[in-house]
Amino acid sequence: MWQRKLQETLAKLVDSERGILAADESIETVGQRFKLQGIDNTEERRREYRELLFSTPNVGRYLSGVIMFEETLEQHDANGTKLVDVVRKQGMVPGVKVDLGKGPLTGSPGDMISYGLDGLAERLEKYQQQGACFAKWRSVYNITEHNPTSLALSANAEVLARYAAECQAAGMVPIVEPEVLIDGNHSIHEAARVSEQVLHSVFHALHLHGVALEYVMLKPSMVTAGKAQGRSNPEEVAQATLTCLRRTVPAAVPSINFLSGGQSPEEATANINALNQSRPRPPWLLNLSFARALQEPALRIWGGERQNRERAQAVFLERARLNSLALRGEYTEQMESG
Repeated sequence: MWQRKLQETLAKLVDSERGILAADESIETVGQRFKLQGIDNTEERRREYRELLFSTPNVGRYLSGVIMFEETLEQHDANGTKLVDVVRKQGMVPGVKVDLGKGPLTGSPGDMISYGLDGLAERLEKYQQQGACFAKWRSVYNITEHNPTSLALSANAEVLARYAAECQAAGMVPIVEPEVLIDGNHSIHEAARVSEQVLHSVFHALHLHGVALEYVMLKPSMVTAGKAQGRSNPEEVAQATLTCLRRTVPAAVPSINFLSGGQSPEEATANINALNQSRPRPPWLLNLSFARALQEPALRIWGGERQNRERAQAVFLERARLNSLALRGEYTEQMESG
C-alpha cells in the first residue's frame, strides 16, 4: 500500500522539464533575505511573499512541486484559499521541510548535525493531514582542513537514513539533502573528494535502514570550488559532479534534484544546463530544487510592495522557464538579456 502511494507522488513530482521550488526557508533565513530588501519579517509578509510565488500564473508549466516551511501549510491566500490548494491548482505537488534546523556536533568541532527525529512520525501524520505529499531533510557539511570528520559523515548519514525510513513508512516520499557547503577556499577537486565521501556514507546508511531507493529523491550539492575561489566553469562542474555521482549513487534512485547552494541564479542555471548536456546520459533524471536561485530576482523586485507583485511574478516565471530549458540542455547565457 505504501509503495503505491509513494509511486503516485513520484509520478507527479519527477518530471524531465519541471523542477522543484524550495520555499522552505526558516523564519530566521527569510528574515535575513527580507532584511536585505528592507522588508519586515512578519508572518503576514512571509505569507504574502509565498502567495506571490505559488500563484504566479502558469508557473506549474515549469515546476512540479513546492517544498514549504511548516508555517506555510496552515496559511491562506488573500481570498481565503489554503496555500497548499493554491499549489495544487497549479498542477504542483506540495511538500514540507521536516528537519528542525542544525547545531554543533558534539565531539567534532566545526561539524554540524540536524535535529528533528524525536516525534517525527507524529509530525509526518500531521503534515499529511495538512496536504503535504513529500518531505525534505537537510544535513550540512563544512569543508575545512579538518572537516568533515568521520564522525560527521556517519552521524549525519544515520540521521538522513532514519528520516527517510520514517517517511516511507508514513507514505511520504523523502527528499534526502546532504549539502556540502560552498563556503571556503577549497578547490573543486577537494569538493569532489568530500562529496564522494558524503554520498557513499549516506547510501550505505540508507541500505542499512532498509530504505527503498526507488522511492527516494536525492538533493545534493553540485561539485564546485569554494566561493572564495570564484565561479567554476560549468563544463568542469558537470564533469566533476557526474563522476562523483556515478561512483556513489545507485541507478535505482529516480531523480537527482540539485540544490543551488549559494550560486547566483545565472550560475546555477548554466551548471544545470551543462549537466543535462553531458553524454553519455546517466541512469537518473538530472533535475533541480532551487531556493534563492529561483526566488532572488523576484524578491528583489517585489521589495514588499504590492504594486510590484505582477512584475515580480513575471520575473519569477521567466527564471523558472530558463531553468526548464536548462533541464533539456537548451539554455544559453544570451537568454538572460531578455
